[in-house]
Amino acid sequence: LVSEFAFTTPLSDTVISFTSLQDQSVSSENITLINKKCLIEMYSILGYETPIVVCSTETACVCVCALSVTSSPPTVKQPPTIVSQSAKDYIVDPRDNIYIECEAKGNPLPTFSWRRNGKFFNIGKDPRVSMRKRSGTLEISFRSGGRPEDYEGEYQCFASNDLGVALSNKILLRVSKAPLWPKEVLKPVVVSEGSPLVLPCNPPPGLPPPFIFWMNSVMTPIPQDKRVSMGLNGDLYFSNVVTQDAHTDYTCNARFLFTHTIQQKNPFTLKINDSKNDSSNRSNPGNLSRKVAQSTPTFLSPSGGESSKMVLRDEQLLLECIAAGLPTPTIKWFKKGRELPSQKVKFENYNKTLKIIHISEEDAGEYVCMANNQLGSIRHSIFVQVKAAPYWLDKPTDLVLAPDENGRLVCRANGNPKPNIQWLVNGEPIDSSPINPNRQVLGDTIIFRSVQMGSSAVYQCNASNEHGYLLANAFVSVLDMPPRMLGPKNRLIKVIENNRTFLDCPFFGSPLPELRWFKNGQGSGLDGGQYRVYINGTLEIKRARPEDEGTYTCVANSILGKAENQVRLEVKEPTRIVRAPEHQSAIRSSTSRFDCKVKSDPSLPITVTWTKDDKPLTLGWRLKKDEESLIIPSVKDSDQGMYTCTVKSDLDQDSASARLIVLGHPDPPMDLDLSDPAARSVRLTWIPGNDNRSPITEFLVQFEEDHWEPGRWQNLSTYPGHLNSVILQLAPFVNYQFRVIAINSVGQSPPSRPSPRYKTSGAAPDAIPRDLRGWGSKKDNMEITWERNGPNLHYNVWWRRKDVEEDWSNVTTVGSKHVVYNTEIYVPYEIKIQARNEFGTGPESNMVIGYSGEDKPTEAPTDLRVSKVNSTKVNIHWKPVDPNSVQGEFKEYRLYYWRDSSLVTNLMVSKQKKTKGFYSTMSEPSGILTDLVPYSKYKMFMVVANSHFEGPPSSTVEFTTKEGVPDAPRFFKINRRSFDSIYLEWDKPLEPNGILIGYQLKYHPVNGSRVVQPQLETLLPNVTDFTLRLPDRSTRYKFYLSALTQVGAGEVYAEESPLFANEAYIDQVDIATQGWFIGLMCAIALIILILLIVCFIKRSRGGKYPVRDKKDLPLDPVDHKDQDGSFDYHSDEDNKPLQGSQTSLDGNVKESDDSLVDYGEGGDGQFNEDGSFIGQYTVKKDKDETEGNESSEATSPVNAIYSLA
Repeated sequence: LVSEFAFTTPLSDTVISFTSLQDQSVSSENITLINKKCLIEMYSILGYETPIVVCSTETACVCVCALSVTSSPPTVKQPPTIVSQSAKDYIVDPRDNIYIECEAKGNPLPTFSWRRNGKFFNIGKDPRVSMRKRSGTLEISFRSGGRPEDYEGEYQCFASNDLGVALSNKILLRVSKAPLWPKEVLKPVVVSEGSPLVLPCNPPPGLPPPFIFWMNSVMTPIPQDKRVSMGLNGDLYFSNVVTQDAHTDYTCNARFLFTHTIQQKNPFTLKINDSKNDSSNRSNPGNLSRKVAQSTPTFLSPSGGESSKMVLRDEQLLLECIAAGLPTPTIKWFKKGRELPSQKVKFENYNKTLKIIHISEEDAGEYVCMANNQLGSIRHSIFVQVKAAPYWLDKPTDLVLAPDENGRLVCRANGNPKPNIQWLVNGEPIDSSPINPNRQVLGDTIIFRSVQMGSSAVYQCNASNEHGYLLANAFVSVLDMPPRMLGPKNRLIKVIENNRTFLDCPFFGSPLPELRWFKNGQGSGLDGGQYRVYINGTLEIKRARPEDEGTYTCVANSILGKAENQVRLEVKEPTRIVRAPEHQSAIRSSTSRFDCKVKSDPSLPITVTWTKDDKPLTLGWRLKKDEESLIIPSVKDSDQGMYTCTVKSDLDQDSASARLIVLGHPDPPMDLDLSDPAARSVRLTWIPGNDNRSPITEFLVQFEEDHWEPGRWQNLSTYPGHLNSVILQLAPFVNYQFRVIAINSVGQSPPSRPSPRYKTSGAAPDAIPRDLRGWGSKKDNMEITWERNGPNLHYNVWWRRKDVEEDWSNVTTVGSKHVVYNTEIYVPYEIKIQARNEFGTGPESNMVIGYSGEDKPTEAPTDLRVSKVNSTKVNIHWKPVDPNSVQGEFKEYRLYYWRDSSLVTNLMVSKQKKTKGFYSTMSEPSGILTDLVPYSKYKMFMVVANSHFEGPPSSTVEFTTKEGVPDAPRFFKINRRSFDSIYLEWDKPLEPNGILIGYQLKYHPVNGSRVVQPQLETLLPNVTDFTLRLPDRSTRYKFYLSALTQVGAGEVYAEESPLFANEAYIDQVDIATQGWFIGLMCAIALIILILLIVCFIKRSRGGKYPVRDKKDLPLDPVDHKDQDGSFDYHSDEDNKPLQGSQTSLDGNVKESDDSLVDYGEGGDGQFNEDGSFIGQYTVKKDKDETEGNESSEATSPVNAIYSLA
């Protein structure tokens, strides 16, 4: 039941704890008692800590902490309860002050007193002892002197208030001790080789016992193994000694935990008595078993054949068997009558120690250890008894009763031997307390009947036997209180849809109130089906749904009154990731993207965070996050890792992770090494570089030689990626060096460092020159060519006429070509070749057939004619030429044809020649000529062609193609000039392919998917427009236009009328032809003209404009003033109007001598960002002239234009 509990409130407001209230005989009466126990749990901490609520089942009752109390709890008197105390066996460090803890709660606050060794401890009389405020904890200070040993003894704390007295355990205070090792003189220990030995430690008794270990004089631990080991008592055991054990510094050390000190025993000196004095034994301990007499196993610890061991329940059982013998015995353990419990048993110290943690009664019995070697075996039985200090079966718990109610306190404990149960009340034996007629003691149970106000008290149960005791406090409080709600009022609970939900309603009252739940203030109480009400007041909704939203009211009723509280429930959609990031691999410097699309309740704010390898991810100038993804540009090696997207709301969260693997080009191979040299091969070995997370698929070996093409690296061979040592097949007489390139899925690595050079020795050629062939470059020669296959080679070349009885002609050359002259035209030759060098000759090649040169064919095809002529295709026939007249390899009959004219009047055509080849060796060859233009006149002739030349042309033949269907109209436009008509316009086809007889126009309304029968209009050939009246302004039409000849309709041009929104129409005509636009432009031009006239008038009246007599003088770099202060302007012509100057990039004035800069008042012209001039032409006057004129400025005509713009 507890495992099913879930809290829907924030964790900061929830504290979870568990208190078992087991009841062995559950009945209807006991269930009521259990409920009261839970009420007591709530009452016991009321006003001080989180109230406790309960869940009961048919076999047990569990109290579970619920919501923190946020409102002020009622003031309720409570007997004292001990909440914290020191351990029963309390050992303290003598160097520190002593603190004996005793903390209690109650209302009113308890007062504290102490007993020491059974007598009242008067704290006020001892200046070293003080008690903390509002606490019973004692502090014993030794700053001003005193011995901690003087305060050893048994202490017990009493916490009292008006309702009773609670007791602590009896605390046995002892001071830790670290006594010195007694002084002793240890004589050297002398034993024979192979004999057993025990070096005793006997540490001084400490409190607590010290930790023992053995070391030598340089503080190195003594090596321990199967032969040498330390026992549980601290002694050092040798199953047999060897000469290497002879040392003078076997030291036993004791470390005292409280004082953090280590004390040493005087060292032992061990001498080995070797009667044979065999140096070989000392140098070779493996010979020991052959040089020293062997012995059967005997036990060093424990002694005899059997022993016994008593251990308390829940403590640790340690059994030890250490045996002597040569060879060293092995130890095995058994339990008589049953198997050793493998899940509890551990073997330590090389199987010499058996260890069981938390021993129980079932672990009692006879344990057998067996020591054996090759000479025999021995056994020892250890009889283990398990006793038990008292332990609780049913610990008494606090009891809250209303007046006239009944109740009971139960104190059940077990142990071995069975513990004695003693009851006390307020710290005194119950037998000596005043008689209470409403109370009856029956052994381990106290029964209360019809309790009355004022009978509250604290009862103690003491269960003890010879191995220890248990003490428990349980108060009985008689309380009369109406129902009260302990939780906050009108709490809002938000939960996630489909989650198990708990609505808490912590309450209190005495007698115990009855609690019921209602939803939205209507209906009967909620319980059953979707709902379940716990005894603690919690309402469980097994699966929250949107329809479960609402206000829930809990009502607590008793005979003393009623209390209620409300909880408002809102059900939210879960937060979840609907598109999670996926594992991916990315190449370095590429961009990687992780998706994280989230769906959540709109009313819940969410936050999306990214982590890398469970650490927060810093987003900055490189890593970017948007609403649905994380983008990692320019991926680096450090970006590799596990990326997690976490989305959180106030109620739930979801996360998804994906791994990014960064792939890179492999690192170059290293440490190239050459080995196994041979005449034509060498072994190349290398160490592969890092594959950068993309496995290497292959290695490319390249070579460079320093004779033919020095410095140029060439590919030699590729090898699988799992190889790093290969044998390279090489050419002779070459000085090589090699390098290796690794290749993976990303690409190639940089090349490795070059290997040392390796020069192959010379040898006779073993390969035939490749690509041997003979062909004629002229009509009377034959060129024999081949491919060189190595350095320093000569080539023997043979040739002779094929099918003619003649001897071979030959030549020896160092090149890769030989030309045979004075050959007949296009005759076959047999050719072969052989390579040789100073070491010998290579194999001869097979014979190949070559041909001498070709010449022009001498004959032309005859009887060229056509048949089956249609509009685009015609069949061609001719008579072939004599094959001997071709004078070369026959390639094809080549037809030249062109369109001479069109049969359509006044239609211009292109007369470009086209060719088409026909390969045919038939006696009556023919072919088909396609892709002709209909209704046209064609001309053609034919030649025969070999590989290099064409023969004389045949006679020219004319033919005419038949009429066909026309092409599509050249254009097709749709304009709408009014609301109720559409204007169509088109032009004639580029290729009518016959005599046009008209146009065919089909159209139909566009009406979704409904099929509408199109309407047909047939128009004359000279008509190129059409107007359609619209019955409905909003109707759109689809038009299909095609031209017609006698053969039929040509290619269709389809268009759809445009959509005109808001009943407005756009007449697609040239705006420049519209009257309103022409009028507007004329008005603007007139205004500009008037402004220019005004400008010139003001200029002529506003100042002096002296002009130089010579027009060709260049413009000075700065302006010059006359004596009267006016500027001197340079102008090309006196009567020329002002012109703006054009300034070059270097600041010089070009195109005009009149600069706008010269008219500026500040010396430099001012320009906008776009280069436009923003100043005005200004002329400075002297004072008198300025006063005599209204204005000294002339408005710039340029600025006037710009201002209009």
